[in-house]
Amino acid sequence: MNFKKGEVLFFNKPLGWTSFKVVGHARYHICRRIGVKKLKVGHAGTLDPLATGVMIVCTGKATKRIEEFQYHTKEYIATLRLGATTPSYDLEHEIDATYSTEHITREMVEEVLTHFIGTIEQVPPAFSACMVDGKRAYELARKGEEVELKAKQLVIDEIELLECCLETPEPMIRIRVVCSKGTYIRALARDIGEALHSGAHLTGLIRTRVGDVRLEDCLDPEHFKEWIDRQEIENEEENN
Repeated sequence: MNFKKGEVLFFNKPLGWTSFKVVGHARYHICRRIGVKKLKVGHAGTLDPLATGVMIVCTGKATKRIEEFQYHTKEYIATLRLGATTPSYDLEHEIDATYSTEHITREMVEEVLTHFIGTIEQVPPAFSACMVDGKRAYELARKGEEVELKAKQLVIDEIELLECCLETPEPMIRIRVVCSKGTYIRALARDIGEALHSGAHLTGLIRTRVGDVRLEDCLDPEHFKEWIDRQEIENEEENN
């Protein structure tokens, strides 16, 4: 392997890790293994700390391919709790409001989900990395400032209802979503809750695919040191 010339690595991001931590962890062990102090390393799509799943990491000259990977279709398995919302639309914040769910049926859920298939407009979460007047939206939101974000157009190719448990104190649904770059599954959870005349937030998220890369193709970052120490390394840079 030649990490300076460029390699593309697939990781299964662990729960609680930031995308930045995955990149830093990979960079540290690659630099240690090839005996350099610096190496260009980047990822092709952020995953929230509370999400797990496929992350593509590029090294060296392969970082030029990051944009290419960002435009690949992504697949997620998302778990939504119905009848309650949070400011961040996930478990990063405490529940701030509860709503009735007694009127919701499986048939209603299935009908609502069809409305989100195709080209849709989605307002990103205030707690997101979107830029507002030169600052990250989440920086403003965490200060308690009002954040207004414009709706963005995106494409959802498929939504499949995998599980629907409504007769519980905390009603939930689990869905499979195939979507384009820029889709916030947290925002989709918010919008599904509103479409059900209730509320919803994300309680679990797994990115199961990016393009043709699936979970089974991915390395575990926690075992990356052992993996890279077994690899044959080339240090010669390509002559241009």
